[in-house]
Formats: sequence, structure tokens, C-alpha cells
Amino acid sequence: MTNPLRRPVFAWFFAGRLTSLLGSSMAPVALVFAVLDASTGPNDLGIVLAANLIPHLLLLLVGGATADRFSRRTVLAIANVGSAVTQGAVATILLTDTYSLAAIAGLEFANGALAAFTTPALRGIVPELVGVDQLLKANALLASTRNASRIIGPSAAGLLVAAAGSGLALAFDAASYAVAAICLLHLDRSAKAPTAPTSLWRDIREGWSYFRSVRWLWPVSLAFFVVNLVQTGPWQILGPQIVSQHSGPQGWGLILSARAIGLLAMSVLAYRLVVRYYLRVTLLASVVAAVPLLGLGVGLPLGWLAVAAIIGGVGSCAAAVTWDTALQEHVPANKLSRVASLDDLLSYAAIPLGQLVAAPLARSFGAQTVCLVAALVWMVATVIPLAHRSVRNLGHPGAVQSAAGAS
Repeated sequence: MTNPLRRPVFAWFFAGRLTSLLGSSMAPVALVFAVLDASTGPNDLGIVLAANLIPHLLLLLVGGATADRFSRRTVLAIANVGSAVTQGAVATILLTDTYSLAAIAGLEFANGALAAFTTPALRGIVPELVGVDQLLKANALLASTRNASRIIGPSAAGLLVAAAGSGLALAFDAASYAVAAICLLHLDRSAKAPTAPTSLWRDIREGWSYFRSVRWLWPVSLAFFVVNLVQTGPWQILGPQIVSQHSGPQGWGLILSARAIGLLAMSVLAYRLVVRYYLRVTLLASVVAAVPLLGLGVGLPLGWLAVAAIIGGVGSCAAAVTWDTALQEHVPANKLSRVASLDDLLSYAAIPLGQLVAAPLARSFGAQTVCLVAALVWMVATVIPLAHRSVRNLGHPGAVQSAAGAS
């Protein structure tokens, strides 16, 4: 297999994603501090975050159908221009010291809506840019930029906010979207999904019918729904509480850094990974990804928990890269964004549910017990789909069964 970056269209796409991710990874930190500093309490922050999340969830299926119907290049370019405008407006409000909750929440609502169109198009466009034999490498490269930005972005945002304020960090995010849009204009104008002469609602229903008819597809997506349900709340809410009791806030920072190292290391290794059966790797790697939460549950000391976090990061990255590659190779191009949007919707919808119940369960049963049970449920949920032969045997086209044979 050749290097995907040798293909000019993918190189432009990669450059745009790298720039955009650097800005996007800085924005949440800057926005949190900006709202907290300008408002009288945390209520404003909750409203702003909800304003961003709600349209993202509500419009994901519309975004997926749109990306399958029209040129994904065009959808992405318009969404990036829109994000540049909205984030630029937020930055202007902060730089001119004219904070308004209604204005910030409205602009973040628009950002969330734009993200609902961006995410499905991003997952659907990669097969248009590289050959089938380069998909795994392309996804590994994209994962490396995503994981590196998670390490660099928040730290850079913290320094920039401390030195110059949140407005400048959000201005950088707006500029990164503009640069990404310029890079996208260099993609092939003819690379688009066929336009279907049907209603958008019919397109969504057609995507759902395909999703539930493919025997290898929905069991894995449901498994990831369960994973997000039991993982996000215990990890994000109970994890800091458990670790801080013995090691202080810096201990939790160490755990997050260790996990980020695992994510980045695996994204580099995945570039040379050779996989025959994608979903076996996806699901077994997902079991490995549960190790840090299991470590919280059994009360591992900080050093061993950091090792567990590295291992978990490796598993999470391997699962994400192979899952994206499996979808891109086996789902028809004109349905790929709709399938990706359904997969994302299941994952995102589970997160707030898990966050809501984590604290009440911890009060009733103890934080460590909740983490332990959640980790065990996570592991079982990701093993169950392997009972399906179509899941176990899904692999590289030509090496094993075709997509038609799996569905």
C-alpha cells in the first residue's frame, strides 16, 4: 500500500482536518473560561453547552442524508465557512467585552447545527479520496491528527487564555475553520454521492432500513451505545473524584495524559497495521479500552492506573480506526453518511443518560462499585456481537466475504 498523503486530494483534506482540529481542540477550554468569567455562575455555561449539543443530536440524521445526497466536499466547505463565521462572532463578542448569554447561546446553537452536517460528511468522504487498499492508513493518519490535537489543543488554549483571553483563542478557532474551507476547495468537484430524486425524509428512512437490515452493522452500533452509556458518566464524573481523593487533581491530569499517550501511540502504529477481520479487532480492542475504568473499580494505585490508561487509549484508538474502515469498505457510498449519522446518534444519545445517572448510583452503591460494574458491562457488551458470524467474518473485501454477503 502507498502513502495516502501522496494523493493530492487526500493531502489537502488532511491539511484542512489538521488545521481545523487544532482550532476545535482549543475552543471548548476557551469557551468554558469565557462564559464562567463573564457570567455570575455555572448556569450560563450549562445553557451554552446544551445549546450546542441539542441541535447536533436533532439534526444528525438530516446531516447524514444531506451528505449522501449532495457533494460531501460542498457540504463540508459550507459547514466550515459557517463555523468560521459563528466562532468569529463569538470571538468578537468576547474581544469587545459585550457578553450576552442569548447571543453566545444562539451562536453555539448554530455551531451545533453545523456540526451535525460536518460529522457524517467527514466519515463519508474518505473513500472518495483514497483507494480501498489505503483506507486503514488514511484513517490512522486522521486519528493521529485527532489524538495529537487533543494533547496540544487544551494546553495551548490554557496558555493563550491566560496570556491574552478567551476571545483570541476562539478567533484562532474561527480562522482554522476558514483555512479548512480553503483546503476543501482543492478536492475534486466531481467527487459526490449520486443525487436521489426523493424527499429528505425518505432518504432518512431508507438509511434506517439499510442500517437495521445489515446483520453485522447494528449489533456493533448497539454495543457502542451500551459502552457510551456505562463509560462516560463513571469515567468523566466519578473518575476525577476517586483519583483526587488519594492523589489530588494532578493525579487525574496524569491519568488523562497517559490515556492520550496511548491514543496517539496507537494511531501511529495503526498506520502499519494489517487487519484481515476488522470487527474482531474493533470489538476485542474495545474490551481492552475498558481497562482504565476497571482499574478505577478495583482501586489500582496511581502508577498502575496510569499504565491502564495507556493500555485503554491503545484499545480505544484501534477500535475507532478499524470500525471506521469497516464502515467505509462495506457500506455503499451513497448510504455511508446516513449510516455514520445513525451510529453517531446512538453514541451521542447515550452520553447524557450515562452522565445523569452516574452520581446518583455512586451515592447508593459507591463510586468504585459503579466503575467496576460499568467496566464489566462494557466488556460483556463488546464481546456479545462476536457471536454473530457476519460480525466475526467481516474483513477486507476480496479476503473474506463481501458486503452483500454480510447483509
